[in-house]
Amino acid sequence: MHIHGLQKLAMVDYPGKLAATVFTGGCDLRCPFCHNALLVTRLAESPELPEGEVLDFLSSRRGLLDGVVLSGGEPMLQPDAAGFLRKIRDMGFAVKLDTNGTHPDRLAAILEQGLADYVAMDIKNRREKYAETVGVPGFDTAPVEESVRLLERSGVDHEFRTTLVRELHTAEDLDAIALWLSGAPRYFLQNFVDSGNLIGRGYHSFTAEELHGFAERVRPFFGAVELRGVN
Repeated sequence: MHIHGLQKLAMVDYPGKLAATVFTGGCDLRCPFCHNALLVTRLAESPELPEGEVLDFLSSRRGLLDGVVLSGGEPMLQPDAAGFLRKIRDMGFAVKLDTNGTHPDRLAAILEQGLADYVAMDIKNRREKYAETVGVPGFDTAPVEESVRLLERSGVDHEFRTTLVRELHTAEDLDAIALWLSGAPRYFLQNFVDSGNLIGRGYHSFTAEELHGFAERVRPFFGAVELRGVN
């Protein structure tokens, strides 16, 4: 496992649980609004943490933390992600997996082996605008669509989420996403935040009023719709 970050206490990363968040390095997308370029295009600036050291820390927190989040970057790029999650499960932790859905084969293996209790999958935009939004010309959405289907059939608790950027998303895009994901249990709209460490530049957030309007627009299509990053 190529681990490049560890948040020892995360209050909001895993809904309803106190968790630690493990960040893997590398991503196959280049979303220009990505807030964590250190884990995508500048890995040399983010020292790697030995897997054993991370596991030792987690072991020391048994009984103090409820769960562990595996995030990134894109954790499904790690061929040994399933084995790492198994070690975490063996410690008694609940597991949340964050993914962009580009590796449905590895996601399927994790779901089939019961290695994730909760999955949060990013939906970057409507399918027709995916390539532009993820910064990969000619991007094929087929793997992402397969990951959506896997989650819908899995019986594993999950959410879909979209980070909204003024320059990349419109109300009509949200309509198309809602039709695509219709019937999903949870959909979260996240406001873009300029961390100062972006892959691109020149991107802006929406106002709270606009975001509440988006949420009301798509609410009929989902079990629950909520906002993140909005006061």
